Amino acid sequence: MAVAGQQEIAFPSPQGRNPLRAFVKFARAQPLATFGLLALVVFLFIAAFAPMLTPQDAYQTSVRDALSKPGSEHWFGTDNLGRDVFSRVLLATRFSLFLGAAATVFAIAIYSVLGLVSGYVGGMIDTFLQRLVDAAMAIPFLLFLLLVVTMLGPGFLTIAFVIGLYNGVTNSRVIRGSVLSVKREVYVEAARSVGVPPWRIVVRHVLPNIMATIIIIASLSLGSSILAESSLSFLGYGVPPPDPTWGQMMGAEARPYVTRGPWMAIFPGIALSIVVFSINVLGDGLRDALDPRLRNR
Repeated sequence: MAVAGQQEIAFPSPQGRNPLRAFVKFARAQPLATFGLLALVVFLFIAAFAPMLTPQDAYQTSVRDALSKPGSEHWFGTDNLGRDVFSRVLLATRFSLFLGAAATVFAIAIYSVLGLVSGYVGGMIDTFLQRLVDAAMAIPFLLFLLLVVTMLGPGFLTIAFVIGLYNGVTNSRVIRGSVLSVKREVYVEAARSVGVPPWRIVVRHVLPNIMATIIIIASLSLGSSILAESSLSFLGYGVPPPDPTWGQMMGAEARPYVTRGPWMAIFPGIALSIVVFSINVLGDGLRDALDPRLRNR
């Protein structure tokens, strides 16, 4: 009941928070990002059920069918060993996407912790961590990956951790900037003045207010992680064969036969381009939707 002389406050109806309406609103405002989201969902479905979707055994060799052109039997042709390229592209979706996702998870953990500690604690710890970031950014990304993978040996978790480590350290500076901005807010100062423990301030006040930045960086890091893995595999330092990845199919497998069987490199390259493009436009859309400075433009 409203008090006399005061205007009754109307609270928003729960129906206004319908996820379907929110998606339709996002799709109208960000059609390109919606395309990226739908394409990514399709590729994630392929990655999850790749062994059941492949029309032929991706590992089965056949000398008789080696370097067959695309046709009704082999939609994307065959490679030099007679393996079905379409089946291998589908199976490579699982390895490339899952490795990129694992690297992104490692990166989120690293840049969130480093950014929060560096931005909130400050002092000598901040100085030390920022010099560490400067040193990491001074090393070329691909050279760092090649050096570490050569020493530790290629493997799924090794490659994912190395890519995540580099992306996590270099992106922590963005998180640090967001933490410094939130740290100056009145509600953080008020919580600190009444004796709230620092860890509680970070968890309850700082972290929720930088979550949008974390999500945006994660979406962009996924695309760069997949490209980094493809670069390593293209050079022969990725996931060991016979497990296929898009970079491996375009590199070690297709390079000697690029004139006789160009389809060996074309179709994995198309799949890689679509995935990375979809992730990038989705990341741009999320940035526009979540960043209050860009929301009303």
